[in-house]
Amino acid sequence: MKVVQKYELIYADPPWEFKVWSQKGRGRSADSHYETMPLDRLKALPVAAICAKDCVLLLWATAPGLSVALELGVAWGFAYKRVAFVWIKKNRNNDRFFTGLGYYTRSNAEWVLLFTKGKPLARVRKDVGQVVIAKVGRHSQKPAEIRTRIVDLFGDRPRVELFARSRKGFFPNDEYRGWDVFGNEVDGSIDMPYEEKCKVGSES
Repeated sequence: MKVVQKYELIYADPPWEFKVWSQKGRGRSADSHYETMPLDRLKALPVAAICAKDCVLLLWATAPGLSVALELGVAWGFAYKRVAFVWIKKNRNNDRFFTGLGYYTRSNAEWVLLFTKGKPLARVRKDVGQVVIAKVGRHSQKPAEIRTRIVDLFGDRPRVELFARSRKGFFPNDEYRGWDVFGNEVDGSIDMPYEEKCKVGSES
């Protein structure tokens, strides 16, 4: 019987499925860059099977999908605690703030929500800040500094990044040094328990 690795830190940027209201919006949506997943399929992933008894989930969320992200964290067996990090985006080619999409205000920030399961993990540092100001990269690429801050906060614990992406010509693998990774667009993906029933990109 294969032993399943248990992780104390789960870091995830789910391929959220968003509803758009125009052809222009559809062309700029996540669906045009990678395969997305509806909430019911994300909930069905056996994340609980790879969690240590005491575990922290750090989950990316956007403003229009905040309630959905909270729902997913709870579905995976975690309790919401706080916003761990706020990424304030700057343009790739200059020092001005990035202006994204938005039906009301224009988005230029994303959040990493912190959830816990079991007993809270002890902090190894108490000076880790919440705000990260960093330039945007490729579509869905998040600042590597977030991974560094997670390790600064909780130490060198068993950790995995879900829905990572590093295929040839995309993000370099060295972004994930020290992390196990899972996803259908990442080199060296781990096997999720019962993955064949809920694999990213598979038919439901």
